[in-house]
Amino acid sequence: MKKEDYKIHIIGAGVSGLVAAKVLEDNGYAPVIIEATERVGGRVKTDTVEGYQLDHGFQVLLTAYPAAQKYLDLEALELQSFLPGAAIFTKGQQKILGDPLRAISLLLPTLFSGIGTLSDKVKILRLNALLKKTTLTEIFAKPETTTYNYLLDFGFSKEMIATFFKPFFSGIFLEPALETSSRMFEFVYKMFGEGSAALPKGGIEAIPVQLKDTLKQTTFLFNTKVKTVEENKIILTDGTVLESHYTIIATEASGLISRLNNQQTQWKSCETLYFETNTKAISKPLIGLIADKDALVNNIFYHTSLKTKTSGSKELLSVTVVKDHELSPEALQTQVTKELKQLCGIDALRFIKHYSIPQALPKMDNLRYEMSPSATKLTAGIFLAGDTQLNGSLNAAMISGERAGLGVVEAIVGVV
Repeated sequence: MKKEDYKIHIIGAGVSGLVAAKVLEDNGYAPVIIEATERVGGRVKTDTVEGYQLDHGFQVLLTAYPAAQKYLDLEALELQSFLPGAAIFTKGQQKILGDPLRAISLLLPTLFSGIGTLSDKVKILRLNALLKKTTLTEIFAKPETTTYNYLLDFGFSKEMIATFFKPFFSGIFLEPALETSSRMFEFVYKMFGEGSAALPKGGIEAIPVQLKDTLKQTTFLFNTKVKTVEENKIILTDGTVLESHYTIIATEASGLISRLNNQQTQWKSCETLYFETNTKAISKPLIGLIADKDALVNNIFYHTSLKTKTSGSKELLSVTVVKDHELSPEALQTQVTKELKQLCGIDALRFIKHYSIPQALPKMDNLRYEMSPSATKLTAGIFLAGDTQLNGSLNAAMISGERAGLGVVEAIVGVV
C-alpha cells in the first residue's frame, strides 16, 4: 500500500495531536485530525475579550523544554519573558525574591526581602548546582516522594516552604499541599534555571497555532465529536463510521474505548478570574504569590506587564485559585475581590471573565520523562498520546505526540 493510501486519524487537536501529525507528515503520511471544538489547542487556548488576551488558565512556556526547542520556532512566537523571581504578599507587605545572577535588578530587593534564612539561600544555591549537573533521565529515575517532603529533606525551613515554595509551585502543580511528585519538582525547577518562563506575544494559543501552520498534508475535521474507537474504525456521535487503519487518541481515551472505562485519568482543576484595574500593584513582570495559608487566591499576574498583540485600555490582572471550595461563581468573585484588597492592596477592580477548568492537569504518580514509540501502542491499530502518558507538561505533550506518530510509522513499516 502506498503511503498516501493509509487512513490515519488523530483524535484531538491539542499540542500532542499536532506534533503527532507533524511526525507523520515528515514521514510521508497525510493524517486526519478530528477535533471536538472549533479550533486547535486543546487545553492551550486564548480568547480575546475587550481587546485583552485571556489564556484559559494562567499558563507559561518554559523555554528550556527540549521538545519546545525541537518543535517550536521560539523566535517567531515573540516570547515575552518573566523576570526570574516573584513578588510575595505576606503580612500586608509585598516583598521581592528572585535570582540576582540572572536579573541584577533583583539583587537588592532579594537581599532585603526577609524571606527565608541565610541557610535557605545557601540551600537554593546548592539546589541550583545539583540540578544543573543532573540529567533529565536521572531525575525521572529517582525514587519519588512528595515535593513537600523533598523540600523538608533538603533542609529548607518551614517558613521558606510556606512563603515561597508552596504558593509558587502550587500555581504550577495546581494543588495546594505540594503532594506532586518530587520528580516533577526537580524537572520544573531545572527548566526554570536553564531558560525563562515566557508567554508568546499573541497569548499561549500561539503555540498550537504555530504547530498547525507547519502542517501541509493534514486534514482537520473541526466541531466533530467521537463516540467510540474500535480496531480499524471510528464512530462519530452523529453515527458516521470512519475507516481507519491507524488511530492516535491524543485526548482522554477512557470514554472512547470500552476496555479503558475503569481507567479514567484523575485530574487537577483550577479557576482563573480576569479583572481590569487602573494601575499595577506589581511594577515588574513578576508573578505575585499569596503567602497567606488561609487565602483562596494562590497567585496573580498582570498580563499587561508583558507586551501583547492586542490589549485593552487599562491593566489586565489574572487571579488563580487552586484550592477546593464550595462557592458559587458569584461568591468566589466576591471572596477573591476581598482577598485582593486585604492581602495585596488591590481594589477598583472590574471583573471580565471567569474560567473554571476541571481538567487542567493530570493527577499522576510514577512520572516518566520518556517513552518508546512501541509503548504508545494500545492495540495493533490504536495508539495513545498526550501528557497523561508521561507527566503534566507541554514538553511531555510534545514528546508523547512524537512517540505516537513514530509508533504508527514503525507499525506500518513492519507490515509492508
